Amino acid sequence: MLRPATLVDLPVLRALIRDGAVAGGVDRQGAGDSSEAKQLFANLREALATGYFVEKDPHSGGLATIAVPGYVYLPDDDGMSDRPAGFGLFRAAAVGYELWLTGVDPKRREQGPPMLTALLKTPPGQKAYIVRVGAAVRESPAMVHLLLSSGYTRARETPQYTWYLRNDAPEAVSRQLLPQQTRVAAR
Repeated sequence: MLRPATLVDLPVLRALIRDGAVAGGVDRQGAGDSSEAKQLFANLREALATGYFVEKDPHSGGLATIAVPGYVYLPDDDGMSDRPAGFGLFRAAAVGYELWLTGVDPKRREQGPPMLTALLKTPPGQKAYIVRVGAAVRESPAMVHLLLSSGYTRARETPQYTWYLRNDAPEAVSRQLLPQQTRVAAR
């Protein structure tokens, strides 16, 4: 079962992100007390409190307000339903949403596939045309497998990330978010 993430969930999300960063399960920026980690958690706090955060627009240099709906996953059948097994956060993109950040309790990894399926059925999930996966993340192969089986195709790569585009994404998403020179052939 999914429920909207709120500020009450911040300690659980913070712990999942930090544990995942230390173990190599999520981007290392979530570990420690670096300026990147502080910014990530400030944005996360703001998103959970208001549904939005403000960040610097890399193109204009101005500030942009970004909608960030999020959910926590509480499986019905694992006997630990009082603590979320994981979470997923979306961020508004030029068209639709990007599945921006996810995490699953390492002791409950088997909940990853049903959580992703549930996330993609939410209103923002139905418009989640883009998913960004960290290149150095230990769980990337498992996430990639889930994405490919959910109708996504590899679309863009950098040394840090690989972006996946949902097969039914509007052409505007591909044009605006994935410039021609960065598109890659599907594998």
